[in-house]
Amino acid sequence: MKTEKAIFAAGCFWGVQASFDNVKGVKKTFAGYTGGRTQNPSYKDVCNDDTGHAEAVLVEFDPKVASYENLLKVFWSIHDPTQVNRQGPDTGTQYRSAIFYSSEEQKSAAEKSKKTEQKKRKKPISTEIAPAKDFYPAEEYHQKYLEKRGEKVCH
Repeated sequence: MKTEKAIFAAGCFWGVQASFDNVKGVKKTFAGYTGGRTQNPSYKDVCNDDTGHAEAVLVEFDPKVASYENLLKVFWSIHDPTQVNRQGPDTGTQYRSAIFYSSEEQKSAAEKSKKTEQKKRKKPISTEIAPAKDFYPAEEYHQKYLEKRGEKVCH
């Protein structure tokens, strides 16, 4: 089975990871940090806004079961992409909305889905679409955080 990878940032990575874990065809997810300017950031570094990273989730999926376009639909449905540098009570650049693409096909699909989503909304979408950079897995206690606690959502 050939898998592909996608990276999404949609606020606190705990809820984002839990949402993608429930998608048929998703094989693995990792909470982590990407889109910043330093190597191997810690949670403290990211929360202090010292690195420019976003809390993000790396999704490994079987494209024959879960298309990238389907993952984009999940992404748009799990957060408010019109909020700038926040989701719910969480504020800061690490909570920004972003799609990090790893191919021209992903970039094109992300841009198309953003245009489609914008037509449904009154406020402008703030989601950035950027090339994927290094992804740094978050500390172990962040992985599957909600699942470990028997919870399904953050807020």
